Amino acid sequence: MLQRNIFILIALSAMSAWAQDSWLNHPAAGIPRTKDGKVNLAAPAPRTADGKPDLTGVWQSDGSSPEDAAKLQPNGNALGEEGVPSKYFLNILADFKPGEEPVRPEAAALMPHGIAASGKASPLTNCLPAGLPLLETYSTPHKILQSPGLVAILYETDTTFRQIFTDGRKPPEDALPTWSGYSTGKWDGDTLVVDVTGFNDRGWLDARGHTHSEALHITERVHRLDFGHLEVDITVNDPKTYTKPFTIKLMQRLRPETDLIEFVCAENEKDAAHMLGK
Repeated sequence: MLQRNIFILIALSAMSAWAQDSWLNHPAAGIPRTKDGKVNLAAPAPRTADGKPDLTGVWQSDGSSPEDAAKLQPNGNALGEEGVPSKYFLNILADFKPGEEPVRPEAAALMPHGIAASGKASPLTNCLPAGLPLLETYSTPHKILQSPGLVAILYETDTTFRQIFTDGRKPPEDALPTWSGYSTGKWDGDTLVVDVTGFNDRGWLDARGHTHSEALHITERVHRLDFGHLEVDITVNDPKTYTKPFTIKLMQRLRPETDLIEFVCAENEKDAAHMLGK
């Protein structure tokens, strides 16, 4: 029950940030609409001048279904669909059966366990960067800005940013290790394929405490299905921590006619001193 309550606390914290979004219902030109004036999320995806899908917009990952939330929180009632972030935020290995998770034993021994996994040991609790893939699985929105040679992503979480270089450069061999790594991308038809390397070893892949090493290599495949939906496949490959690569699939929805607002984790922060764990 206590572990469940900690997960709920994390989810509600994400919800509170989501609820603070500002500049709602600001009319925007060029948005496809249905006959009743609503945004037509099923309209064709827009394209840039060079014919590529335009990923620009404010997006948010779908939350867990009540069924998935109940599986992740078996000791209590699950929150509703909008009350829980993606199941992969709660557990990046949610698709694996218990006991079949591809975690190397020596790495598992060093991971936080039990209450400590969501307590004071968490980077999120300590207002440290969320990193990847947490930034994508979190329930707070992010804004994609696409231009020739560069895709920039602004995350409401941590008021942070990320650059995906699409100008043909190769990942640096000696990149300074960072929380979110170094991203390079290229187009495969209508799908943006992003390689991310150059991570430090301080981040968590999820709120449960699955960690990673500096050998982490993330591959993202981002495909805009239509005007209102992004399909994002994220493959995690860290041979020092996991026995095999694994892929999670996210559906992200457009948040039209709205925008982000800054989020400062440490501002008026009073919770960390009361969190359980070492």
